[in-house]
Amino acid sequence: MKILAFTLAAFILLLQYPLWLGKGGWLRVWSLDQQLQEQKEANARLRQRNGALDAEVRDLKQGFEAIEERARYELGLIKQDEIFFQVVPQPAGPETGPARVGGGR
Repeated sequence: MKILAFTLAAFILLLQYPLWLGKGGWLRVWSLDQQLQEQKEANARLRQRNGALDAEVRDLKQGFEAIEERARYELGLIKQDEIFFQVVPQPAGPETGPARVGGGR
C-alpha cells in the first residue's frame, strides 16, 4: 500500500511540474503578464507624447501663430516696425521708495 501511495504522489508531482515550472507554466505566465502591464504603461506614455507632438505639428502646418510665438519666446525676434520694451523689476530691498531729503517728522 505504501508503494502505491508513493507511486501516486510521484505521479501527481510529475503532472504538476509542467504546470508550475514548464514552458507554459504559471510562473512563466505571471512573468509575461508583468511584462505586458509594463509595456502597456510605456505605450500609454508614448501615445500621450505622440498626441502632443502631433498637435504641435498640425499647429505649425496650419497657422503662423505658433511659428510667431516660437520666434518671439525662443529666439527673441520682433516684427518689423515693432518697438520692444523690456521692463526690469527693481530689486526688493529696504529702500524701494524715493529717497527723502531733509528731516521728516
